[in-house]
Amino acid sequence: MTEIDANIDALVPAWLYLPDISEKFDIEVTRVRQLVREGQLIAVRRGENRALQVPAAFIDDGQIVKGLVGLLTVLRDDGFSDEEMLEWLFTPDETLPGTPAQALSENRGTEVKRRAQALAL
Repeated sequence: MTEIDANIDALVPAWLYLPDISEKFDIEVTRVRQLVREGQLIAVRRGENRALQVPAAFIDDGQIVKGLVGLLTVLRDDGFSDEEMLEWLFTPDETLPGTPAQALSENRGTEVKRRAQALAL
């Protein structure tokens, strides 16, 4: 869990507070915090109250977007920090097209993961 810089805040279009995610998942907030600790979600402190928030693009239909957990593992293994992962996921890539986060939500996770693996080479 980390502080966020203005560049990433500008890239990510929408955020959810942890209690919002717990409601969508129908689980306790403590379980959402555990998902963050386990690296299945990225949460950052933002806003005046510095509350933890997760990019809304990571949540789809009451669950974590398909392919996100594995992608975050690949990026961490490549040495990416949470901030670098967020920047990469939400920076437009004309060759996709769109952002890697959009591609994940459109079930194009294989291509996104392939690109993430190539970053390590």
